[in-house]
Amino acid sequence: MPPEPSDLRAAVAAYWKLKAGQLALAEAAGSSAEGTSKAVRGGGHFAPIAALIARFFTEAGYPVSSIATGQRDARTTLPGYFRPTKDWDLVVSHRGVLVAAIELKALGGPSFGNNYNNRIEEALGNAVDLSRANLQALVGPERPWLGYFFVMEDHPKSRAPGGRPRGDPFVSGREWSGRSYQERFVLTGERLIDEGTYDALCYVVSSPQTPAPIEPSKRLDWRHFSAAIQARIAYLANLGYP
Repeated sequence: MPPEPSDLRAAVAAYWKLKAGQLALAEAAGSSAEGTSKAVRGGGHFAPIAALIARFFTEAGYPVSSIATGQRDARTTLPGYFRPTKDWDLVVSHRGVLVAAIELKALGGPSFGNNYNNRIEEALGNAVDLSRANLQALVGPERPWLGYFFVMEDHPKSRAPGGRPRGDPFVSGREWSGRSYQERFVLTGERLIDEGTYDALCYVVSSPQTPAPIEPSKRLDWRHFSAAIQARIAYLANLGYP
């Protein structure tokens, strides 16, 4: 049976628990000033979510050997077009076909502004780079399927209404005015799907204190993300994979 919403809740709770453990280790090593960034760079806190998503593929018959996660696994390194390679967070490849490439990202406090922009730039750049590499026939005979899983920390600063974005003489669209960072990503994520930049995107809001995920957009919820993955699996099944 594919993962259900209850499995998502457990995975997100485990994410926060692992992240807290990495932060504690960084602080114990005498690097409390950089503790948060070290916890993020550790990467292992996304392991429960990566394992959850991987279940879609293993339960569809893909062998574990076709699924790769983590920066130390060379199979997560995919060709680029504007750069030689990019390490993705979760890669499923089977018999020469790139079944799925998925990014797992988060945004937490206390700084949201610049970090939010960096996340969006990364998301756009990674998708465009791999899509262009596909046009150069660098990633197999089938068009790669791109997914994005995003955790926004539920925090007073991520909930606070934003002002009107600055600009003179050119200004942003009115739809951005007054939106919090949590609300901004709803618009961002839905546009990434509408533009075909990613094939599926799951957006949840959560916190260490209240880990049960909130899904601010129905279009970006776990149900839609799950359905998109299963559609990809069904498409390739009709072509004889796995």
